[in-house]
Amino acid sequence: MSDPSNDPVFYFDFASPNAYFAHRIIPGIEARTGVKFRYVPVLLGGIFKATGNQAPMIAFADVPAKLAYEYKEIERFIARHKLTHFNFNPHFPVNTLSAMRGAVAAEAEGVLTPYVEAIFHFMWEKPRKLDDADVFHATLTEAGLPADRLLELIQTADVKARLIANTQLAVDQGVFGIPSFIVDGELYFGKDRLESLEPVLTARSA
Repeated sequence: MSDPSNDPVFYFDFASPNAYFAHRIIPGIEARTGVKFRYVPVLLGGIFKATGNQAPMIAFADVPAKLAYEYKEIERFIARHKLTHFNFNPHFPVNTLSAMRGAVAAEAEGVLTPYVEAIFHFMWEKPRKLDDADVFHATLTEAGLPADRLLELIQTADVKARLIANTQLAVDQGVFGIPSFIVDGELYFGKDRLESLEPVLTARSA
């Protein structure tokens, strides 16, 4: 039996469309390599604050050509991987604190996989304002998740502390943005790095 602690780590925050893109192409990589990713929820805002980093739309606000190029690369990525269900969330930026605490709670309850799928779906495919408490509760219920239990857990000190600890661990490992991946102690940043990461995972599983 493989040791889960050796699985490649995917640090994610639902706030990032690039994390959604990574989530959508990871299953293909897992199927081809036989390696499973371990999803670890973090707070992108916390990472930015700790590292002095900024979102591209802020960092490149005074370089319009650079920002336009970033959007063009996103369009190319979507086309290359046929991510036709993607829809930019009109409520962006969405505060994902509750959703990320919910991911920690979902992991504790053994429902992280369906939780992640549901929240990414309703953030970036059929977009909703998930920082609205009523919308969030209705979305969890619609997805067949234990909404009341998860919402109870996200208020607990243990869940709040775990999310903070996850975020700090990511920063300690050199993470400065999302999506980030840790493989054998090495950082790979960005959805595009998955293409260069796949041969590494293939070699690992050979």
